[in-house]
Amino acid sequence: MKKFTAFTGLVAPMDRSNVDTDAIIPKQFLKSIKRTGFGVNLFDEWRYLDQGEPGMDNSIRPINKEFVLNLPRYKNASILLARINFGCGSSREHAPWALGDYGFRVIIAPSYADIFYNNCFKNGILPIRLENEQINRLFQAVDEHEGYEITIDLESETIRLPDGQSLSFMVEASRKHCLLNGLDDIGITLEDVSLIKEYESNRRNEKPWLFDVIKY
Repeated sequence: MKKFTAFTGLVAPMDRSNVDTDAIIPKQFLKSIKRTGFGVNLFDEWRYLDQGEPGMDNSIRPINKEFVLNLPRYKNASILLARINFGCGSSREHAPWALGDYGFRVIIAPSYADIFYNNCFKNGILPIRLENEQINRLFQAVDEHEGYEITIDLESETIRLPDGQSLSFMVEASRKHCLLNGLDDIGITLEDVSLIKEYESNRRNEKPWLFDVIKY
């Protein structure tokens, strides 16, 4: 997993509450478990005007020109500004896969569905919680200033704004450690690989019959 330390990116506003995971990546795209290739179908039902299906050539599909991510000013956005209860609905891990594959590294919202929030950290996306008042000010700033970029500093847990102001956020210490060091669940386990090997060696010496190969 890619390390997250400090990150500067263009902000795109998703001014909708209760955006569920089926809106983030519709159910017909859940057949693959490769973790990649989902970005083209992120928000598929809002982004395109036709019915999306796996294997379609998305480059020739009719797009919804009014949808925020299709607006030229938000091209290559990597920070998503959202409203309450983002990522609600089913627990599909494909939702953060799709967001990450599209290019989003950060989501900023007042609240998230718990499972989605946890899945973001496991897939290298930083979900930041801010108060509604702060969220409203950010939406206003993004609307008023084209090309609105902010910098996220995970180490200091601050958001630096273009006008020089900063906002503070909090991340649990264990999640922060994982993002700073690029560790997913497997990576966390491998931090103790020497202890694991030592245990396996001792176990083999103490109870060797457990490791006998049974031949039929």
